[in-house]
Amino acid sequence: MKYGFWMPVFGGWLRNVEDEGMEASWDYVKRLTQAAEKLGYDLTLIAELMLNDIKGIQAPSMDAWTTAAALAAVTEKLELLVAVRPTYHAPGPFAKQVAQIDQISQGRLSLNVVSSWWKDEAKRFGIPFDVHDDRYARTTEWLQILDAAFHEPEVSFHGRYYDIEGLIVEPKPVRKPRPLIYAGGESEAAKNMIARMADVYVMHGDPPERLQPKIADMKRRRESFGLPPMQFGVAAYSIIRSTKAEVDKEIARITDVSPGSSGYANYQDFIQNSQLDQVLNLEDYSVSNRGLKSGLMGTPQQVIDRIGSFADVGVDLFLLQCSPQLEEMQRFSEDIIQKL
Repeated sequence: MKYGFWMPVFGGWLRNVEDEGMEASWDYVKRLTQAAEKLGYDLTLIAELMLNDIKGIQAPSMDAWTTAAALAAVTEKLELLVAVRPTYHAPGPFAKQVAQIDQISQGRLSLNVVSSWWKDEAKRFGIPFDVHDDRYARTTEWLQILDAAFHEPEVSFHGRYYDIEGLIVEPKPVRKPRPLIYAGGESEAAKNMIARMADVYVMHGDPPERLQPKIADMKRRRESFGLPPMQFGVAAYSIIRSTKAEVDKEIARITDVSPGSSGYANYQDFIQNSQLDQVLNLEDYSVSNRGLKSGLMGTPQQVIDRIGSFADVGVDLFLLQCSPQLEEMQRFSEDIIQKL
């Protein structure tokens, strides 16, 4: 099992707590990431949003790609999994940037490809916002161009969304055959694209019994394309305490999001512009990516047993959130990672 953590580029994960003691700043993320390497974490996921989805759009939000480039230079082991939305990045210049950051990190860069959901953010930054299936059609072309740019000396591509003639990207990325591609999605368009073009399927938080058929379905899709097996990751919010009463108290603290709070409008935008396989309530959305549904909550032994249940259904990776981040990541490392 691999353990990753979401970089708190929004200053935290709780929509009802204004100050979680982990500001959206370079000083904090640098300190957190360097500590994570010592604590035994395998990777960090750096989300890409221009506005703050968690604390409200007026709050600070760190840029994913400048942060990733800086972290590449001050870390040694951690995989840097950076989210990217194709509508925000022309594929040619972006391929050049990826190759350079991968060179700086000596092959530790990966891409989490996200087909945008936030219509209001796109409008504010002057970015086209395709309807749902068109976003995945665009992403397919975009990935084809990147893949070719990382392999071929010169690339020409003429498609519905992109028209490129004679693209050259040198030097190539260190990682061969290319940086790993992670992606998530629950619509038919998303799952078909991911099975064909990604290396790792990333899922929202859910219990193991709900993930099992999803993993089986993606394995079948993958095999139909004659491709090697995928890996599977899941989002999870961790709460490790000594007693059930302490766990229940913490859950109550973080799940009282109400209409009118800073994150509520973004919640409505997310629901309207996504095709999810289940209905969310405000408690689900109190932390991002349905992390509480994974159930990584309880005593250390209960969480260890829960991780075993995920491994049994084919999960290879956890992408963890917690609050306050550094303190809870230290607890998770001591109680879980170092005991497994």
